[in-house]
Amino acid sequence: MADEVPLVSMVGISKRYGGAQACAGVDFVVRAAKVHALLGENGAGKSTLMKILSGEVTDYEGQVAIAGEPVRFDGPAAAQRAGIAMIHQELDLVPNMSVADNVFLGREPRTRQGTLDRRRVTRQTRELLDRIGVALDPGLTVGDLRTGERQLVTIASALLRDPRVVIMDEPTSALSQPEVERLFQVINELRRDGVGVVYISHRMDEIGRIADHATVLRNGHVVREFDARSMSAAQAAEAMVGRPVQTMFRTDTESGDSDVGAEILRVRDLVVRPRRARSGRREPNGIMLTVRRGEIVGLTGLLGSGRTELLQTLFGAGSPGRWSGTVELDGRRIRPRGPRQALALGVAFVPEDRRVDGLALDHSIRANAVLSVLGRLSRFGVVSRRVEMRTTGESTRQLKVKSSSPREAVGGLSGGNQQKVLLGRMLLTRPKLLLLDEPTRGVDVGAKAEIYQLLGEIARAGVGVLMASSELTELVGVCDRVVVLRNGRTAGELSTRHSGEADLLAAAMGDMDALTDEGREKSHG
Repeated sequence: MADEVPLVSMVGISKRYGGAQACAGVDFVVRAAKVHALLGENGAGKSTLMKILSGEVTDYEGQVAIAGEPVRFDGPAAAQRAGIAMIHQELDLVPNMSVADNVFLGREPRTRQGTLDRRRVTRQTRELLDRIGVALDPGLTVGDLRTGERQLVTIASALLRDPRVVIMDEPTSALSQPEVERLFQVINELRRDGVGVVYISHRMDEIGRIADHATVLRNGHVVREFDARSMSAAQAAEAMVGRPVQTMFRTDTESGDSDVGAEILRVRDLVVRPRRARSGRREPNGIMLTVRRGEIVGLTGLLGSGRTELLQTLFGAGSPGRWSGTVELDGRRIRPRGPRQALALGVAFVPEDRRVDGLALDHSIRANAVLSVLGRLSRFGVVSRRVEMRTTGESTRQLKVKSSSPREAVGGLSGGNQQKVLLGRMLLTRPKLLLLDEPTRGVDVGAKAEIYQLLGEIARAGVGVLMASSELTELVGVCDRVVVLRNGRTAGELSTRHSGEADLLAAAMGDMDALTDEGREKSHG
């Protein structure tokens, strides 16, 4: 009802960081049993607005009310007591603790003797994980989990509090499509229970499916309100960037085999032995695939399918003794024993979690941009500051990195600009083969379009590209072929010229009978 008191009412919210206006007079409402999408490019003000609601930012102008009662939280704990749960995109988990201990961190139940009630912690953690449809052992160490699994642990931790309002910041950025579907079921359950959900996502196709209403921020201002179920992706994207987005993807995916060159990568019977025992036994079968020069090959599959392990193995990021099989680069058998050796062979890698595995966040853009090519830039072991600055400038201009200065700490950049810095660093190594794991995770629609176009340019320059992505639209729009992995082996291969998102999803889930006729013709395995 229109006159119903909202769960959350934010009126005239303004926040400035130095000379930058993060939020400017923002009004925002969350109602019970509704999903409210909050959209905008990186830097639009979304995170600041939600940090105010979750108590992380306390010095702001404007009023916040919870169920009609004015509040001003003095920290996250106060917001949590009021029923506000925040699920961050950048996961705040303790890597060396177990799944269960992370879920209950700060809320540990005690026995009558005052000791930790380990049995209850394990039981309730397993129940929460079952609720969101993930088969993880509560005793596993979080540091051993994949990014997508960590995302699900964070969601489970938030649900432990029985919140009135759940803020989800890019909750599906590291999830494959079946896991996304399960998360949507959880959100619908929350909606039925009267919980209000704030849903932040750069995936436009998700908004119309899960949200009731959408607010678009640009440069700290509310620029558009939508009925999310009648909003088109094009309308939302145009509101976010302030201009029509004519095309997101490279335009040469249908150019045919004439644009690709000789085979650069051949993988045969590759088996990666897992570092730990998991729920569900993995089949000891191999991965088979090829990549040619000028070709973009995608990887898809459920969490645990082996996408990330394959890319890490090819880059030498895992122990050489953990895998068997044959890898050939330019017809020569290789077995990289570390990233440095892989780079020397012409293999570059952009990892899934750029903040943990890719960038030195406290260091400057310049330091991060040239980190992988210091040997080439040095003379007698000394790197010229002038050469370093010139190289950084060329790289950041090519990738359109937005920053105040090359001396700015890379941790202060938006997700899209951080990704461009990392991608630019890898391109400076002049790779033959570029490996990408979720290349647009947490990246806004404008930066996505730029990255897609850049990948097209890289392929046209003769580089072979192998990229894993959980976004089916991305795989269909960017790749020439998509290899489907399941249980650590190749389950099929599809040409994107004859297959759509439904085909990829069916293949990933093992339902080969659900493929379209054209998709089935292009699938094998």
